[in-house]
Amino acid sequence: MTTQPKKRQKKSNLSLKIVAVLGFLFVSFSYYAYQIVYTGNVDTKGSRAYIRIPKGATFEQVMDSINKENVIVDKLSFRFLAKLMDYPKLIKPGHYELKNGATNYQLISDLRAGRQSPVKLTFTNVRLKKDLTKKLSQDISASQTELDSLLSSEKYVKSLGFDTTTIMTMFIPNTYEMYWNTSAEELMKRMKKEYDAFWTQEREAKAQKLGLSKADVSTLASIVQAEQEQHADERRRIAGVYLNRLRIGMPLQADPTVKYAVGDFGIRRVLNVHLQKDSPYNTYKYKGLPPGPINLPSINAIDAVLNPEKNNYIYFCAKEDFSGYHAFAATEAEHLQNARRYQAALTQRNIMK
Repeated sequence: MTTQPKKRQKKSNLSLKIVAVLGFLFVSFSYYAYQIVYTGNVDTKGSRAYIRIPKGATFEQVMDSINKENVIVDKLSFRFLAKLMDYPKLIKPGHYELKNGATNYQLISDLRAGRQSPVKLTFTNVRLKKDLTKKLSQDISASQTELDSLLSSEKYVKSLGFDTTTIMTMFIPNTYEMYWNTSAEELMKRMKKEYDAFWTQEREAKAQKLGLSKADVSTLASIVQAEQEQHADERRRIAGVYLNRLRIGMPLQADPTVKYAVGDFGIRRVLNVHLQKDSPYNTYKYKGLPPGPINLPSINAIDAVLNPEKNNYIYFCAKEDFSGYHAFAATEAEHLQNARRYQAALTQRNIMK
């Protein structure tokens, strides 16, 4: 008579155990699910980490880029939630920051939505068009070939108000924020917008007063900058000298233009053989400004031309103390004395070319 109650008790105990196990599993799974979604899973160890996802990238390529940064704590949980959120079908190209402390959900949501971090585009110390396009292509997804094609297209640059020589003056050296997946044409439009903003009515009025176009100002500024890279405080004086030469119809006789014409920027001593180079950029042979800039002049150099020092100097040469400054002269006789001192200093240091 006591057998059935015992059986019922055993079944009841078993049910309780099953409920307890299921409850434990539910709590454990819920906790793990919460961790997967809401617990921070990015640890950049105090630095900043970024990935770039090119157009057409696969999920595995994205994972490879993320793994290279080595900032995901639990890679398995990230991969699991990414697939659960259908991210492999929603990959968007761009430049993304892997933000320290971000949860899987936050990071995947940013990647899915294409919420990029802008890149800082900076270009300075650029001489040639190919140097510029190479630099630009390193910071945005547009290729150097695409950029070269636009800058070499007479029809395209004309639509922006330039020719294939003066188009370089459209690029005002500065730091610009933009998205990494900016196309070549989008970049050009942005640079034209920045160029138009830079050339205020005040700057244009100053250029007109000097009898120079905007392209002329940038071209002269590129020469001034090449003459004085080290001490910006001397640029206004140098600009004044070159403007004096232009005013009296004297050739600019700027050594940096000869180096540009020859294609050798490492020349320390410009010799007669260099001066014979037949090129419109050789300002010893041809009067006036060269066809275009010999580098991308800084804003400081452009403003130095627009605000030149008023002086009566016609000549200048590097000082013999190699300080980076120049000795200025109003007469040829005085200039020759300065030049002899500098040439002697070069010879003394065995600088022959």
